[in-house]
Amino acid sequence: MGNNGKGRQKTRIESRFHHRDVLTTARGYKPQTMKGIIGKKIGMTSIFAADGKQTACTIIEAAPNTVTQVKTIESDGYTALQLAFGDKKEKHSTKAELNHYAKAQTAAKRFVKEFRNYSIEKALGETITVDIFAEGDDVEVVGTTKGKGFQGVVKRHGFSGVGEASHGQHDRSRAPGSIGGSSYPARVFKGMRMAGRMGGDRVKMKGLKVVKIFPEKNYILISGSVPGHNGSIVLIQK
Repeated sequence: MGNNGKGRQKTRIESRFHHRDVLTTARGYKPQTMKGIIGKKIGMTSIFAADGKQTACTIIEAAPNTVTQVKTIESDGYTALQLAFGDKKEKHSTKAELNHYAKAQTAAKRFVKEFRNYSIEKALGETITVDIFAEGDDVEVVGTTKGKGFQGVVKRHGFSGVGEASHGQHDRSRAPGSIGGSSYPARVFKGMRMAGRMGGDRVKMKGLKVVKIFPEKNYILISGSVPGHNGSIVLIQK
């Protein structure tokens, strides 16, 4: 009885995936493929072109990422590659993690990220390096911005303050000013820009450009604003 139930459930799952594939083909839509790598932000430097133009760049160390899992339509319902970056001690890993990494014949890793619809076919245990990108590529970088703590409206939202210091304005140059009505509506509207915690948000910066690649050092130089402090983990994807 239980086997029949599992068979019917499997049939429903396969039917759902088949129906989705039929709709995808009929509408002419194909899932957008991507490629990416996990790296660590090192710092900043400058690159000088042949004509003497200086370009400020962020150095990202993207050591070879190990493929620790390959997901397919048949087994998981979608395609993806799970990449791992950065070694860690086995005593800091759980038995489940060690068994998972053992399947890829690699040591315990510190950071793991899944990239859906990866454009490069890789097998379990293979590595991905900075060679997947080329100089001049437009990329997106995902990271966590620097935490600023509790900040006022001038630093957090760019307010200019009250302004004039005359007419009894005492220590009001960085004040937020009025935040709403009095007896009506007698409340503060949602989304009102006020003082509060700033930074420490996960953001994606688009439109960045690969300036230089050093495969022997696993370095990739990117121009533009890369989020995070030095030593933070970022995702580079295209």
